[in-house]
Amino acid sequence: MTNTVAAANAEISRCVAASSRPIFDEPTIATQTPLVIRPYRLFSQRFPLLSLSLLERNSISSSRLRSMPNDSDASGGLTYKDAGVDIDAGSELVRRIAKMAPGIGGFGGLYPLGDSFLVAGTDGVGTKLKLAFETGIHETIGIDLVAMSVNDIVTSGAKPLFFLDYFATSHLDVDLAEKVIKGIVDGCQQSDCALLGGETAEMPDFYAKGEYDLSGFAVGIVKKDSVIDGKNIVAGDVLIGLPSSGVHSNGFSLVRRVLARSGLSLKDQLPGAAVTLGEALMAPTVIYVKQVLDIIGKGGVKGIAHITGGGFTDNIPRVFPEGLGAVIYKDSWNVPAVFKWIQQAGKIEDAEMSRTFNMGIGMVLVMSKEASQRILEDANGAYTAYRIGEVVNGEGVSYH
Repeated sequence: MTNTVAAANAEISRCVAASSRPIFDEPTIATQTPLVIRPYRLFSQRFPLLSLSLLERNSISSSRLRSMPNDSDASGGLTYKDAGVDIDAGSELVRRIAKMAPGIGGFGGLYPLGDSFLVAGTDGVGTKLKLAFETGIHETIGIDLVAMSVNDIVTSGAKPLFFLDYFATSHLDVDLAEKVIKGIVDGCQQSDCALLGGETAEMPDFYAKGEYDLSGFAVGIVKKDSVIDGKNIVAGDVLIGLPSSGVHSNGFSLVRRVLARSGLSLKDQLPGAAVTLGEALMAPTVIYVKQVLDIIGKGGVKGIAHITGGGFTDNIPRVFPEGLGAVIYKDSWNVPAVFKWIQQAGKIEDAEMSRTFNMGIGMVLVMSKEASQRILEDANGAYTAYRIGEVVNGEGVSYH
């Protein structure tokens, strides 16, 4: 880990030394005081510090905006809104934020630094934490935390540099916290980035006994001339899907409602699989960083979408230029058993499933036909990839 931290420090120092104030068509000026990253309050001896002063530089501000389905199912099937996720309130908040911070909307925020961009992302793991508390599986939830941020910033072509976490609880259980932090360390190792520090907050009476909350923050870097931004996508380009491990870290408010309706417990076997429901639902989110960067290095990648809340329907169009949409080939990959159970047990409509869950595809890359053929041929057992659709004229996502 020390070498990784040193490399991150050296790369940022190089960019700071080489940077000059860039000019953009519509700049947003950010005046900042020196940025100092704090060590852990309780784990401060594990990682070196990084201090960096960035003064009056232009910034491109961005934030991951997840849209969730809001239509009730007249047939009696469950929807995300039934589970307590209100897209209307979320959209209203996004509208208000956009007034204060123009330019938000991407999977990661880009900040100019010399000939590169720093790319930043932040996220949590949502109500998957509730299942961690119920199953007692705490060793992998940290992997989920890292994955949600690093998978977002790699969509710009950025290599993650470092990660910080926030762990909050009413009463610190050191053994439990160690398990969670171990998962975060594992996630950082999988994404080849440094766990630079974070915050451990003990707040009496704020959380229920034995419960905690997590947030994570990742920063990566990409050369300005290598940013993946989707602007060159055209009709006829191909959608390549990389498989997920299951539900990942989105949609668990609906999952928990389905579980309650089904009458099954987390210890019961998942129908159609050889694992329990708890094991299937707690499978850690795939970290796609190394695989995606490898594919980008082969050329031809025009856009990348991290399939999280909002599913294919809301996430794929986010990388398209105006006037383009997508057709998804529904039978082009194997849908994991956990999604089949969720849909059947919750009587959930196809459209709701496709706007809530990843359905077995966690990352979608948009590329030319020639590049897609090369990627599919090069996989050759090293990894799994599917041709799941194509870009078409029009808007939105349709399923055939």
